Order: sequence, then structure tokens, then C-alpha cells
Amino acid sequence: MKSAVVQAQYFSKLIEQVAQSQDQAAFAELFDHFAPRIKGYLMQLGSDAATAEEIAQEAMVILWRKAALFDASKASASTWLFRIARNRRIDALRRQKSGALDAEDPSLHPSAPEDVDVQMDAGLREERVRAAISQLPENQREVVRQAFFLGLSHSEIAEQTGLPLGTVKSRIRLAFARLRQLLEADTAVDID
Repeated sequence: MKSAVVQAQYFSKLIEQVAQSQDQAAFAELFDHFAPRIKGYLMQLGSDAATAEEIAQEAMVILWRKAALFDASKASASTWLFRIARNRRIDALRRQKSGALDAEDPSLHPSAPEDVDVQMDAGLREERVRAAISQLPENQREVVRQAFFLGLSHSEIAEQTGLPLGTVKSRIRLAFARLRQLLEADTAVDID
């Protein structure tokens, strides 16, 4: 299970490093994570692959140049970057003046703010998951962190840790089973 809060905090710190010292390693990690996702998002909105890639790269260049403008208290890193990409797409459509801009296109309208109840439920869920993860054995906690907070594949984790691929998969499977037990026990306590 991914903790969106932990991941958002991690990406926010990376953007802060880019803003403060133009940290190339932090930027590379942000680029590797977000560029393909932004490209996919733009393609879902109807952009062709080449245009989507170009706009995704523009969004990442804006991140590099204007990282200091990012405010984690106003939006997550992903929200900020996807908004930049969406706005760049709209600008590109306007420049084309081909009539391709559809005023009814949902991607041109900002999404409604998330309901406070939903935000509170998500926050409580994240706290429970964080508490459950902290109860895992260190070797399981580490592979969960790498897989779900850093977004590494099982093969990448095996390569970085020197563990056999089967061991990595086994630890993740065991961690999920343990997390399920802990979270179900936590839910049972809340009901009582």
C-alpha cells in the first residue's frame, strides 16, 4: 500500500532540493518518475505521442527553472506538475487555432475541490497504514519503502540491495500479509 502523504512529502523535498541548489540527482529522480506519467496523462487527453512527450518535457523544464515557485502547502508535487502540463496543452491547442479546442473538454475545466470528509478519511487511513508499516520487520519495511514510496520495480530493488529477486518478492508478499493483519486488527478495534 502506498502512502500518498509520504510519497508527496518525498517529492516535495526533491523539488525543494532543485529550488535551493539545482540538485541534478533530485531533478533526475523527479523526471524519471513524472515525465512518463505526464506523457500518459496527456495521451489520455487526446494528444499524440510526440506532442505529449514534448509537453511533458516542457513541464519538467518549468520544474527545473521555477522550482522555487512550488508551494507544498497549496498542492502536491504531482498536482502542480500535472497542472503545468495541462495548461501547456491548452496553450498548444490555442496556438493551433484549428478549432481543436473543445470548450466542453473536461480537461479544460479545473476539478472540484475534494470533499473535506474524503480528505479526513484519507488522512486517517494513511495514519493507520504508516503505523502498520512501522511495525513491520526492518527487512520488509525497506523493500516496501523502495517499491511503493520510491517506485522501484522488484528487479531494481534486487539490484540495489543485492538480494535475489525471489527474496524481494517474498518479503513484499510477507509484508502485505502482515499489513493486512495489522490493518484488519486496527479496524476491528475501531468498531469495538
